[in-house]
Amino acid sequence: MSEMQPNLTVSSALVQSGVARHAFVALVAGALAIGLSPIFVRAVLAEVGPTAIAFWRTALAVPLLWLWLMIESAPAPSSNGRPTSWRDYATLLLAGVCFAGDLVLWHLSIRHTTIANSTLLANFAPIFVALASFLLFGEKFSRTFVGGLVLAVGGAALLMADSVSVSTDHLFGDALGLGAALFYGSYIMTIGRLRARFTTARIMTWTAICTSVLVLPAAYLSGESIIPATLFGWSMLLGLAVVTQFGGQSLIAYALAHLPASFSSVSLLIQPVAAAVLAWAVFAEPLGPVQIVGGTVVLAGIMLARRGSRAKPAAGSTGAA
Repeated sequence: MSEMQPNLTVSSALVQSGVARHAFVALVAGALAIGLSPIFVRAVLAEVGPTAIAFWRTALAVPLLWLWLMIESAPAPSSNGRPTSWRDYATLLLAGVCFAGDLVLWHLSIRHTTIANSTLLANFAPIFVALASFLLFGEKFSRTFVGGLVLAVGGAALLMADSVSVSTDHLFGDALGLGAALFYGSYIMTIGRLRARFTTARIMTWTAICTSVLVLPAAYLSGESIIPATLFGWSMLLGLAVVTQFGGQSLIAYALAHLPASFSSVSLLIQPVAAAVLAWAVFAEPLGPVQIVGGTVVLAGIMLARRGSRAKPAAGSTGAA
C-alpha cells in the first residue's frame, strides 16, 4: 500500500493540474466576454441611461440562469447543493450586494470623472483582493505572483495612459471608481468562497436576482431613461445580458472553484485589453504604440502571475496532494 501512495499523489496532482488549466481557459474566455460589454453599452447608451443598462444586464439574464438552475436540479434535486442556513443565504445575498455596488458605483463614477479614469481605477480590484487575501485569510504570495500583479496593473495603466487625467475636479468620481474596484474585489472573493458549497448556476441566479432588485431603484432615482425605444436597443441589452452576464460571469464563477481569487482577479485585467482591441476593430478607434505596449505588458503580467500561483486543492485531496 505504501508503494502505491506516491503514484496516487502524482495522479491526483496531474488531475488537479488539468482542471486548473481548463479553469484558466474558462477564466480568460469569461474575461473576453466581459470585454465585449463596452460595445453593447455604447450602442444602446443613446436610448437607456448607464445605471438602467446595468439593471437590464442582470435582469434579462435571470430567465436563462433560472432555466439552467432548473435543468441542473431536475435529475437529483436532493443531492444538489442548496442553501440551508442563514449563513448560506447571507453569503449568496452578499455576492449580489457586492456586484450591485460595483455596477452602481462604476456607472456613477462615469458622471463625475473621465471614462478612462473610471475604468482604470475600477481595474484596481486585484490589489484589493490580494490585500484582503493576505490580511483576512493569511494567503501567502510568491515574488513571482507579486511581480505579475504589479506588471499587469502597470500595463493596464499604460493602456489607458493617453486618456487618463489628473485633476482635483475629478476626486469624487475617482473615489467612486476605487469604490467600484473594492466592491468587485469583494464580489470575486465571495464567489470564490461560495463555489466550495454551491454550483455556478445557483450562485449566478441568486446574484443576478439580487443585483437587479438593488440596481433598479438606483436607475429610477437617477432620472435616467429606463426603457429602450427601439428593437435595436432591446437587442443590444439582450446581447449584453447573454454574452456578458450569462456567459462571461458564469465562466468566471466556474473558474473560481479551481483557481485562487487573487490570481483570477489579476487575469481579469485582460478585459481592458479586449475592450481596446474591439473598439479598434468595431469603431476604428486608434490603437497607438503605447496602447499596444500596455496590452502586451498586461498579458505578460497575467502569465507571470499564473506561474507564481497555485490551483485550489481538489475536493477530497489531501494536504500532500
